[in-house]
Amino acid sequence: MRIDSHQHFWRFDGREYSWIDDRMAVLRRDFEPEELAAILKKNGIHGTVAVQVRQSLEETEWLLELAQQNAFVRGVVGWVDLRSSVVRRELERYRDNRFFVGVRHLVQDEPDDRFLLREDFLAGVSILKDLDLTYDILIYPRQLPAAIEFVRRFPDHRLVLDHLAKPPIARGEMEPWASAIRELGSSENLFCKVSGMVTEARWTSWTRDDFIPYLDVVFEAFGSGRLMFGSDWPVCRLAAGYDEVLRIVVEYLDTLSSDEKGAVLGGNAIDFYRLRPAANAD
Repeated sequence: MRIDSHQHFWRFDGREYSWIDDRMAVLRRDFEPEELAAILKKNGIHGTVAVQVRQSLEETEWLLELAQQNAFVRGVVGWVDLRSSVVRRELERYRDNRFFVGVRHLVQDEPDDRFLLREDFLAGVSILKDLDLTYDILIYPRQLPAAIEFVRRFPDHRLVLDHLAKPPIARGEMEPWASAIRELGSSENLFCKVSGMVTEARWTSWTRDDFIPYLDVVFEAFGSGRLMFGSDWPVCRLAAGYDEVLRIVVEYLDTLSSDEKGAVLGGNAIDFYRLRPAANAD
């Protein structure tokens, strides 16, 4: 079964999505399940994990509603304020929702490069662990040193690194990103999403060869057992269509065994997020 471990939905409002600037006009509209369902069918993808883009409980509730209404949405990575004094109460509101699988915070947007190590944030992540919920790490390369320490603090927690930590693909630079990724890969509880690469490349002139050195590093660091495909739809549309994003990964996997391919293209996401079989109707 093929699973897209990382996609988004939104109803566009310029005030709520101020990060979508003039260069990103293609994203200035609604992106909802009906559109994605057709794309998934065309590309042989059987399910997805919908991931938050706004830091609001309102969005988390909406994504959970979409999951209930659309059989292909197998899980939701939502948002709660992990620094809040009532975070446990907020998380327990969702604990019995079969679609609520984890939490993400937009750490990449935090001005403090060591935000992950704030005591109030660490306390919230500890509660995630207590409740057996995952955490998605969204960072830029400058935040990798803090991420290494963060992951070491939670050796038994299910953690996943989004978008390969956004390496500088457009500039063709490898270090210090590659060394940090190799160090992170030594933590066996940390997974990594093979996602978000095309938007870190030259949007209008990338080639598939641009991604090979970065894929080599993450496959060396994590192996096929801790990597999972993610489209980052619709953000990927800034640089590529869904089929192109999928093809980059599928072609890279060409020399691997069928079991390894199956793991990266779906099995690892199912295991990591503990996704249940679809039980709702379209």
